[in-house]
Amino acid sequence: MKKTGILNRHLAGALARLGHTDRVVVCDAGLPIPDGPHGPHVVDLAFRAGVPRFSEVLDGLLGELEIEGATAAAEVRDSNPETSALLEGLFPDLVLVPHEALKTLTREARLVVRTGEVRPYANVILHCGVPF
Repeated sequence: MKKTGILNRHLAGALARLGHTDRVVVCDAGLPIPDGPHGPHVVDLAFRAGVPRFSEVLDGLLGELEIEGATAAAEVRDSNPETSALLEGLFPDLVLVPHEALKTLTREARLVVRTGEVRPYANVILHCGVPF
């Protein structure tokens, strides 16, 4: 049995399939997720309102992935200063786009990880890099 890192087998397997330039969306419980055969793979971790928190899931993913960039909704700055500070601290070159544009970009993601976060605009698109 795996004893460290991400233990959720669905999420661990999805992460292992990612490559350079793939996008991973880490989202709150309310972000619309594209459905259908051509939509992204979804791992839904939401259990109850607020569980797991966006920051916990993001921290776990960053421990497993090589990230070369990130994109978030510009509205996070005014509507959710705590998440804004977290994202800007983790990603100095964070790209901010309108929330509607972020929802459109979600369709192009390879993987969506849904959290139980219920604070507004707690969403980020991670751009996978390579560790060499």
